[in-house]
Amino acid sequence: MGIGLPHLLLLLLVVVLLFGRGKISDLMGDVAKGINSFKKGLAEGDQPKDPADAKIIDGTATTETKSESKDKTANG
Repeated sequence: MGIGLPHLLLLLLVVVLLFGRGKISDLMGDVAKGINSFKKGLAEGDQPKDPADAKIIDGTATTETKSESKDKTANG
């Protein structure tokens, strides 16, 4: 007793009638832009921006901002 194809088609029809094709395509375009910027941010986040900020720990480079290092020294 799951959702079948006729139920999904009826749901899709109601959504198109409520929002219209233009709003749905705009929404999908915004979602695609968000996904692309998220992927771009992940790719940029993997590399340190300033080589002086990179630390070598157990053979892997990590980055730490100056405020994070201040927080660590202040907290213990």
